[in-house]
Amino acid sequence: MSSDGIISFDNVWKKYSTRDIFHKSLREEISDMFRREAKERLAEGEFWALKGINLSIVRGECVGIFGPNGAGKTTILKLIASVTYPNQGEVTVLGRVAPLISVGAGFHPDLTGRENIYTNGTIIGMSIGEIKEKADSIIDFSEIEQKFMDMPVKKYSNGMNARLGFSIAIHSSADIILIDEILAVGDESFQAKCMSKIKELKSDNKTVVIVSHSKKKMEELTDRIIYIKSGEIINS
Repeated sequence: MSSDGIISFDNVWKKYSTRDIFHKSLREEISDMFRREAKERLAEGEFWALKGINLSIVRGECVGIFGPNGAGKTTILKLIASVTYPNQGEVTVLGRVAPLISVGAGFHPDLTGRENIYTNGTIIGMSIGEIKEKADSIIDFSEIEQKFMDMPVKKYSNGMNARLGFSIAIHSSADIILIDEILAVGDESFQAKCMSKIKELKSDNKTVVIVSHSKKKMEELTDRIIYIKSGEIINS
């Protein structure tokens, strides 16, 4: 990784299973351990979500990841966020990460919007003092009315959850912001505000990684686009 490098994937392979993986026998666990030594060997029901991924992202870069459904885009974000880990290869991340990987990720459905600002903010590394200082700004940016902030988020629409999650993430002091499909959520005015904020993050030397089905919007926002298909990088 270069001196400015902040994210690096070195020959990363990641597999998933369509079977229930939570109650394996000791024999199955030992069998799996040996299978990891050979990339080409998969057990029944397993598949490679990523195959030998090599990439490097430098500090302050805004990168888009584009490709069809099931290509492995969100898996890359999850590896950067340490939500999951590679079966083979190495992922290096230098800095604090604020992930917005799915709608309402990190939210507790029975807690209110206001309470989830604190719990979610803490999860992504914000201090209580920092959250208190920024709470009003987070609510204002999300455009969620105050009367809804004391309502459990399980009653929120997907758009409300996404707006609140995005607002918390971009108010953190994280070095790396991960965004999955937020550009498809909300009305045009909110999407435009999100895009403006992402440009502002870039000017503040934040590293931003965006997954979106809107290639046109990513071309406007990002420094480069990585195209991924069937778990492999086609071009970058």
